[in-house]
Amino acid sequence: MQEILDKYKSVSESQVAVWFKVGSVNDFPENGGGCIKYKSKQIAVYNFSRKGQWYACQNLCPHKMEMVLSRGMIGDEGGLAKVACPMHKKTFSLDTGQSLSDEDLKIAVYPVKVQDENVYIGFSE
Repeated sequence: MQEILDKYKSVSESQVAVWFKVGSVNDFPENGGGCIKYKSKQIAVYNFSRKGQWYACQNLCPHKMEMVLSRGMIGDEGGLAKVACPMHKKTFSLDTGQSLSDEDLKIAVYPVKVQDENVYIGFSE
């Protein structure tokens, strides 16, 4: 299972080599998430319309190794955008990937841009 988790590494905007088109803005629910596949990775994409922001992270919850984060509830904690795993309620920052409920856990996050009503996620490879 660790080798699956090792596929996911956060990417900063300065590290982006590929902007991958994942769909139109209408393909993702407002204030909710959807899942896309890039190569062998499952990526959760969130349209956090209450904040006017888009976020992307690995779909794999590192707590129980289930591909469920795209179905998690998104919210705000002290100004930080977060997602809660729908299975075990572990929460993660959508900006940094850091766990907000368990210091040992972290998720990979990816930059998102919207251009001409299309959503793109940035990957380093």
